Amino acid sequence: MSWQPSEQGLQEVLGMLRDTSSTDSETQRNVAHRLDELRFNPDFLAYLAHILIHCTGEQESHRAVAGLLLKNAVNQRQGPASNENDARAMAYVKATVLNGLADLDSIVRQTVGTVITSLISNEEPGAWPEALDALTKGMGSNNLDILDGSFNSLSKICEDAPHKLDFQVQGKNLLDHLVPQFINSTAHEQPKVRLYALQILQSLLAIRVSAVSANIDSYIQALFAKAADPSPDVRKCVCASLGLILGSRPDKLVPEMKNVVDYIAYCTKDEDETVALEACEFWLTFAEDGTLQEHLRPYLPIIAPLLLKGMVYSDWDIAILDIDEVDENVADKETDIKPRNYSSKSHSTHETNDPSSSKAGGGFSREAQDKAFDENEDNLDDDEDDDDDDYFDDEDGAGEWNIRKCSAAALDVIAVSFHKDLLEILLPHLRDKLFDQNWVQRESGILALGAIAEGCIDALEPHLPQLIPFLLTTLKDSKALVRSITCWTLGRYASWCVHVNTEDKTQYFIPTMEGLLQMVLDGNKRVQEAGCSAFATLEEEAGPEMAPFLEPILRNLTFAFSKYQQKNLLILYDAIGTLADSVGSALGNPGYLDILMPPLVERWQRLGDQDPDLVPLLECLSSISIAAGGSFSTYTQPVYQRCLNIIHATLTQYQSFEQNPEEVEEPDRTFIVVALDLLSGLVQGLGDQMHPLIQNGQPPLLHLLALCLTHFEPPIRQSAHALLGDMSMTCFPLLKPVIPQILPSVIEQIVVEPPADCISVCNNAAWAVGEIALQFNGDSSTLEPFVPSLIQRLVPILLNSKSPKSLTENAAVTIGRLGLVCPALVAPDLGNFAQAWCTALWEIKDNDEKDSAFRGFCMLISANPEGIQNSFVFFCNAICKWQHPSSQLDSMFRTILQGLKSGLGANWEAQLSTFPSVIRQRLAERYQV
Repeated sequence: MSWQPSEQGLQEVLGMLRDTSSTDSETQRNVAHRLDELRFNPDFLAYLAHILIHCTGEQESHRAVAGLLLKNAVNQRQGPASNENDARAMAYVKATVLNGLADLDSIVRQTVGTVITSLISNEEPGAWPEALDALTKGMGSNNLDILDGSFNSLSKICEDAPHKLDFQVQGKNLLDHLVPQFINSTAHEQPKVRLYALQILQSLLAIRVSAVSANIDSYIQALFAKAADPSPDVRKCVCASLGLILGSRPDKLVPEMKNVVDYIAYCTKDEDETVALEACEFWLTFAEDGTLQEHLRPYLPIIAPLLLKGMVYSDWDIAILDIDEVDENVADKETDIKPRNYSSKSHSTHETNDPSSSKAGGGFSREAQDKAFDENEDNLDDDEDDDDDDYFDDEDGAGEWNIRKCSAAALDVIAVSFHKDLLEILLPHLRDKLFDQNWVQRESGILALGAIAEGCIDALEPHLPQLIPFLLTTLKDSKALVRSITCWTLGRYASWCVHVNTEDKTQYFIPTMEGLLQMVLDGNKRVQEAGCSAFATLEEEAGPEMAPFLEPILRNLTFAFSKYQQKNLLILYDAIGTLADSVGSALGNPGYLDILMPPLVERWQRLGDQDPDLVPLLECLSSISIAAGGSFSTYTQPVYQRCLNIIHATLTQYQSFEQNPEEVEEPDRTFIVVALDLLSGLVQGLGDQMHPLIQNGQPPLLHLLALCLTHFEPPIRQSAHALLGDMSMTCFPLLKPVIPQILPSVIEQIVVEPPADCISVCNNAAWAVGEIALQFNGDSSTLEPFVPSLIQRLVPILLNSKSPKSLTENAAVTIGRLGLVCPALVAPDLGNFAQAWCTALWEIKDNDEKDSAFRGFCMLISANPEGIQNSFVFFCNAICKWQHPSSQLDSMFRTILQGLKSGLGANWEAQLSTFPSVIRQRLAERYQV
């Protein structure tokens, strides 16, 4: 017997659906609770399907809500029907929703498509043949509603679960049957059907379905046939599809490249902005593929001017963004202030000799400062893995990805590929833009100049002595948007301004510094933001060279506290933290702290422990405490105590949350993370001056640290292990008694192939163990019981080719340091890891950590000379990579080499003859072997 609704049940469910639109919060809570109770009831799903399809007298919005609840409930189900009633209800759901393909209301049809997609997604491929039969027949229907419903559903399936269409029907793969039909449908008389067909093919092409590749020629012909389609949505989809084909099957487009370029160039100028943006995306895709570089080169004279044109503000942008008045006293709207992701402290620890590698140190991971284009557009985002977004993240209605941003990104990528060749094409156009009387054109030229900074810097260098003064003059422009983009562009050339003509800083560096500081204090909030970000970039590039100018810099930055609204204060904190990181101990002059600290203390006292604005302030204070060192002692006690309070309060909140997760809101882990990181800054900066505070502080830091080391949130464990390592260096006498209790939990974090969100935890734990080991040198009895289990975990990380580079390096350093303290326990395994150890560390820049690791490695060789024999050449290569080894390490190298020479005897020369000549020469010159 098939499922049938009861009138009582139907009215109850309809009542709940009607209540979902109630404005009463209590009603909303009751409805949510009841819906949560019913979501696994099969009869409830059947009622929802009945209302979605058959209750045509009900409001469409209520029917749509029924469909969305049905979709969610289907997604939460697992496995086949568990009993007869369940099976009957689900059979009713499936049979009923297929009737919705013909519904007269488009919203209902759209909702039906999502339900069908969810049902198919939760079945094995081919397990619901009735649905696929209805959809494929519907593709040929003369009923426009059925046609729309069928294509809409297939579009959703191909986007969300295309693998569910990958099965055999009568000896032929279903997609092999469907793809030609989709291609034919791109010529359908209904624009919506043409669009659906193109979107379906686009989804299948994106995952490289073989049926699309098999029909690629007819697919491309169909795209060309729709190139002049009257529907802008179709033209947009054609551009997107050509971009996907360029990325997946360039061999098919290269022979037609002239036609493709002409078409995309035409679309780049399309009156419909969505089409123009999609065409612009094609140039970005083209530019990013290095294998297509030579195919792109002939078209640079066409593409470059188009991108320049695309970088001009639209009328809509100007209407939203063109605010020239002094608006610094206008409070920020809540929507102005974007969520700020705080990065936990991570010890990548080592810096390679490869100039292309980025420095990774023990300090705070700070948002990149190359952000004033985004600040101008309004917040250039540095999300590490989204290069396209380096330009973008506007506010004030212009936050979406747009033609201007896409054009700038594409020009940037092309500049990196073509350098001076691009500049030769651009220069005449750039000159026209930069000196145009129309400020909008002039502004776009300055943006373009910044966009090509990375790729064209060498070719631009002869022009920069004229361009930099021009930009500095432009900082005085009456238009705020021109001043702000000029700040960003100057930031892009900060490195040149700092390092060129180093004997005369008054020519470029000092004027740039002064010009940007003036923009920091501009009356326009957008300019303040751009100036502050660009100044932070200059700080990073100049480093210690900022030190002679600290007093005027600090006076300007602290004066900004009286001018800035909330959003720009966040950037100001960042600029001050960057300044501290850049000048280091020079900030320790008490006179400088007398200028800097009062406005920070004032805000420190004003903000509550759970105020989000406290996070960037604590981050800023961490950089200051590290740089100022002992001079920060005046401020240490209240800062230390507040960090303890924040950690203790947050841990207490977590305890309540774990006991009653339904009633208690989960705490924000950011507060505990940033407090731990500030404590790291304090122990780094003040060293043993922290001992009395740690001994007497309440609640005890070591107790809180132990809890954080085992917390379920990875970022909290990450920062806790960073603090543990920092305390090992500066507060070890306090830490030593609890090491036997702490180490087991630390060792548990050191695993081969940790989950993605735990890699930095593992990294910091491995690093912290190395710092602890170093402190036990000469007194290893406490550490010895833990060494075997540490080696069992660290060596597999070192040998695993999938280990992240920083983790491999930290594992190698810690193994070396364990060898320095307990060589007898580590040496037996030397033969297993010697080659990987040398390879991991030979490119690392010389520093104290590397020195201690190599000294430990030498002790392992002394304890087990046979362990190095199969890796002898790797060890010698690692030795030769050292630029300036310490005298102690140099002596150890000499002794080890002499011992190995004696051990090899007559075989020494034969072994040496297999080495590259540069290694033989270095060993002979430095060590006479």
